[in-house]
Amino acid sequence: MPSGYALTVRFTLRNTAAAQQFDDLVAQTAAGIRTEPGTLVYAVHVPVNEPLVRVFYELYADTAAFEAHEEQPHTKHFLAAREQFLAGIEVTFLNELDGLSKRPGTEG
Repeated sequence: MPSGYALTVRFTLRNTAAAQQFDDLVAQTAAGIRTEPGTLVYAVHVPVNEPLVRVFYELYADTAAFEAHEEQPHTKHFLAAREQFLAGIEVTFLNELDGLSKRPGTEG
């Protein structure tokens, strides 16, 4: 089974108001993401003691699924609208180590 395609994105937000607006934007975008068949995990976290940071973990079935996600209207809107709320962004692409992960679709 292919390993999938994963990344983390660390967003640093400008201030508390920007964080709330960013969270609202993410909530709006999530409705579209839930219908993407190749998006296996799309999780948003707030690190402990870092209220102006959001960390996304995204897992796609493969590179094509990630590319399809990037082409969706809801994703394009998010990518354009997010900039006004950000002080910084860091993206890390990940290689999964086969056989060492527990994730959807690897149970059997």
